[in-house]
Amino acid sequence: MKKNAALILALALAGTTALSLTASAEDKGEGVMTYEEFAEADVDSEVVVETYVQAKQSWWENTATVYSQDEDGGYFLYAMECSEEDYEKLVEGQKIKVTGYKSEWSGEVEIVDAVFELEDGSYIAEAEDCAELLGKDELIEKMNCKVAFKGLTVEAIKDADGEDAAFLYNYDGSGQDGDDLYFNASFNGETYTFTVESYLCDKTTDVYKAVKELSVGDKIDLEGFLYWYEGPNPHITAVTPAEA
Repeated sequence: MKKNAALILALALAGTTALSLTASAEDKGEGVMTYEEFAEADVDSEVVVETYVQAKQSWWENTATVYSQDEDGGYFLYAMECSEEDYEKLVEGQKIKVTGYKSEWSGEVEIVDAVFELEDGSYIAEAEDCAELLGKDELIEKMNCKVAFKGLTVEAIKDADGEDAAFLYNYDGSGQDGDDLYFNASFNGETYTFTVESYLCDKTTDVYKAVKELSVGDKIDLEGFLYWYEGPNPHITAVTPAEA
């Protein structure tokens, strides 16, 4: 998977709404951590969590990279051991038990060297509008969660020739169709950069096509996940016209 090299001031809070019953802390199996216990665990220590698939980013050489979340927080499962057959079972909302090691890369907290078990249960987090949190320190508490930003305005971003554009292929404009997309949008007078990560949402997806059709000045709403690279780096999964 690609780790983006751009520093990005953006992102936000993700609320979680259960679409079906989920396990409380008291119901978790023996040795399974709450999100709070995971957050307090040392880097490189073994962790065991019960969580729910929210989006699959990639499958490669019997490993899967997945965004997951429970009612208390988000987990980024990086290169988790997974057959291609099992990857198809990781549908949105699927409950899994994950055993691996807590890791950190340029600020992004991940679970690595992990294995998982399918479990009974389903939960889909609902993205919560958190545009008011853009640029604030509280964002880090929502790392890897599903997020939304409503009422943003598309701003110009400089391409490789220094000209104004509505989006770029790669953070510096050096890419081509199929690469990551970068675009700027403002809220309350401040401008932030957002990314469509091509492994998560490739050029055939609605969000990729929507960003390519943006014009400077458009009013938009966004949804995505709060990835982190030396600062918040939102991976956007939906772009729609802003609600009136």
